[in-house]
Amino acid sequence: MHGILPLIVLTVSLCVWLWKRRRTTKLAVAAGGDLLPPERQNTERSCPDPEADAVSAALSRGEWRTAAKAIAAAGTDWERRSELVGVVADRAAEDDTWLRAWEAELPDDPDAAVVRAAAQVTLAWEIRGAAYAKHTTAEQFAGFHRVLAQAREAFERAEALALPGDPTPYVKKIPLYMGLGAPHEAMLELWSEVTARAPYHFEGHLCALQYWCAKWRGSAEAARDFAGQAVAAAPRGSLLTVLRLIAWFEHHDDEAPSEAYGWPEVMGMTDEALADIAAARPDDPRVATVRHMLAYFLTKQERHEAALEQFRQVDGYVNALPWCYRTDPAKFYCRFRTKALRGAVSGD
Repeated sequence: MHGILPLIVLTVSLCVWLWKRRRTTKLAVAAGGDLLPPERQNTERSCPDPEADAVSAALSRGEWRTAAKAIAAAGTDWERRSELVGVVADRAAEDDTWLRAWEAELPDDPDAAVVRAAAQVTLAWEIRGAAYAKHTTAEQFAGFHRVLAQAREAFERAEALALPGDPTPYVKKIPLYMGLGAPHEAMLELWSEVTARAPYHFEGHLCALQYWCAKWRGSAEAARDFAGQAVAAAPRGSLLTVLRLIAWFEHHDDEAPSEAYGWPEVMGMTDEALADIAAARPDDPRVATVRHMLAYFLTKQERHEAALEQFRQVDGYVNALPWCYRTDPAKFYCRFRTKALRGAVSGD
């Protein structure tokens, strides 16, 4: 009897665990009925952008005027201008037939000029590929550096044509500096051009942070310092607090123990970003970038209800950190979302 009792206890415990698991699964399915499956996640955007969709659709038909009007209409909303230039430049890197028609009709158009420069950088990186250097051919490197040299000239022209106060050519030039391996002094000079025109430019800060990461031209310390200085100088609601999360993620996510996300420093950075979202405009599209990172961090911290709230706000769009670093971002996103959903339902 003494030998049977532990077996009975184990069996009962297993049955209870299975019952709770099935119940949690049923409740999670019911609670997540409005959430989209992996195949319905948009892998090109981080949030809805009907205007960008319309621009892309027009460009696919070879119509450049819709793009030109959208960029011009952004005016001095430098964040929106930079976003649209990026959308258009990505399409130009695939086929620039319509861009050449634009340039022919409006040869000194500053919008066409900055699109051309940004498109050349995108094309250069596509030629190089995303593989490590040891897996990249000499032909790929040759093409990469040839197109980057062309991009440098294109940026000089875009800067000369730019409207006063426009930071866009300088923001879009940061990936060029990453590819060229520009020294820190050159990057600091470029960064001063950005901040003199738009001191809290969100995309500019995200790009610059990547330059200062160890995988590019900096280090964990340089990235941390850059993020910390930016956050300290920025007003609440600028959403730049996400820089500290990204800097930590870039240098610690792969090697940190599971409990590291619960360390006071990391919890503090997470709470800081939550407060930044609360102070931002509700319709600010940049909020999505922060929500995606928060969804990941909060899930890692087992703050499942708070994580699920972030997932619900961005569901359907997964082209953002950290999901976009994976081969199948939609699958990776949904795996974490399910974990948050189950945790929120079970109360664990």
